[in-house]
Amino acid sequence: MNAIISASDLAKDLVGARPPVLLDVRWQLTAAKAAGEPPFDGRAAYEAGHLPGAVYVDLERELASAPGKAGRHPLPDLAHFGTAMRRAGVSSGTPVVVYDGGQGWAAARAWWLLRWTGHPDVRVLDGGLPSWEGSLDTSVPAPEEGDFVPEPGAGLLDADAAAALARSGVLLDARAGERYRGEVEPIDPVAGHIPGAVSAPTTENVGADGRFLPAGELRARFEGLGVTEGSRVGVYCGSGVSAAHEVLALAAAGLPAELYVGSWSEWSSDPDRPVAVGPDPQ
Repeated sequence: MNAIISASDLAKDLVGARPPVLLDVRWQLTAAKAAGEPPFDGRAAYEAGHLPGAVYVDLERELASAPGKAGRHPLPDLAHFGTAMRRAGVSSGTPVVVYDGGQGWAAARAWWLLRWTGHPDVRVLDGGLPSWEGSLDTSVPAPEEGDFVPEPGAGLLDADAAAALARSGVLLDARAGERYRGEVEPIDPVAGHIPGAVSAPTTENVGADGRFLPAGELRARFEGLGVTEGSRVGVYCGSGVSAAHEVLALAAAGLPAELYVGSWSEWSSDPDRPVAVGPDPQ
């Protein structure tokens, strides 16, 4: 099953025999607070217009728990996450399509969580809301409660496992190259990267239109970064959101990968953990 879906295919599925549940996960990582500006309001954006039938999901409150030593977007409490998914109408036997404002990071976080906890049929709308050519709706639906119960599976890394994977497999750093090299660090307390990790900005997985590159091009990109058939691959970013987008890109290329959810925000909070700087992985 492909991990992404085009807007045209989604339009067909919505009038088909098994229409998917739609989740709107609009979210932005911005410096609004530092600039004194109001932060992005995903719910307000949703209420101003969303795909017909879509239910809003709050990344900060439903796809993550409170920031702390485990990072800026730790895993959510699974009971709370399950309640949120059932409220949105998610059932284990019903397809799910997730979208956001176009960047794809927040939608990928929802996709990864649902897949990691056992949902068999989840896809991300390629290009997000801007790719949708149909009408939008402003009414808030009240879907029938779903039956999905999250059960954690494989594919999750902690800090120690990520460090080990950087030595034994391929650990990809999905942040911007300048953050990887330690030239700037706008959010976390220490600049640099996990020793042994390879710089692989997730922004390079999409074209100018914000849609994923073709699977063959993605595969070639990851092969150029050292990922081969059978490689064990892990991904991290700042807080486990853009890294989920890279895991999604790897899945689209037919390459399974694991996610270090705590990512750099957790790693850099411990002064005893080593930090590498510069373009060299070590």
